[in-house]
Amino acid sequence: MKVKQLLRLYEQGYRDFSGVELTGADLTGVMLISVNLTGANLMGANLSRAFLTKSNLSNAILNWADLSYAKMSETKWKNADLTKANLSGAFMVKSQLVNAKLSGANLAYTNLRAANLLGANLCGAKLKKVNLREANLSQVNFNWANLSEARLTGAQLEKIALTDVNLSQTFLIDVDLRETDLAGINLSCARLNDSNLAGANLAGANLENSRIIRANLVGANLSQANLSGAILREANLTEADLTQADLSSANLQNAIMTNTKLDQALLTDTVLSSSVVELSLVTEVSLIAS
Repeated sequence: MKVKQLLRLYEQGYRDFSGVELTGADLTGVMLISVNLTGANLMGANLSRAFLTKSNLSNAILNWADLSYAKMSETKWKNADLTKANLSGAFMVKSQLVNAKLSGANLAYTNLRAANLLGANLCGAKLKKVNLREANLSQVNFNWANLSEARLTGAQLEKIALTDVNLSQTFLIDVDLRETDLAGINLSCARLNDSNLAGANLAGANLENSRIIRANLVGANLSQANLSGAILREANLTEADLTQADLSSANLQNAIMTNTKLDQALLTDTVLSSSVVELSLVTEVSLIAS
């Protein structure tokens, strides 16, 4: 179908364009609100700044499509293929992207607040400064993705994959990451206030200058983690493993450290005032604490 024909039918009131063939089509800035594009082939199409609000693109093919700055709130993308698509700056609040394929896609600065991405594949995706607040990210594949400066406050994060993901400067306030494997992950300058990290594996993670205020770190593995300059005020580190961790210049004021393992931990200039500390599991500590 040609673009002119599609737009003419839309103006006449037609809304069902399921299975339409529009490979490489130029749909820049078009208005296609509440249309049915299920199973449509839009591979390589240009939909930059288009209006697709409340439309259905489930099972559609949009590999390498340009959807930058498009308005797509409450749009359905179930099982859609958006591999390597450009969605930077798009407005996708409350959109449904269940099982969507987004590997290698560009979602930098995209607004996905309260969106449902259950089971989506975002492997290697560019997600710098993306807004994923209150989104459902359960079972999402974030392996090798860049989430630097992303907003994930209040998001659902059950059973997510995070191999070699970049979470530096990311907002992860009030999220549930218990038992999550975050070993070796870059969380420098991240915001993890009020989050649940109980039993999480943070071995070797970079948490330099991060804010982890009031976080639940009961039983977490923080061995060899870099926590230099981190703020852990009022955090619960009961039975956490901080073996060989770098806590230099960290602030642990009012933190709970009952049975916390601090073997060979570096505590140079660490603030421990008013903390509940029972170091029964310490064999050797480098301690110059204030």
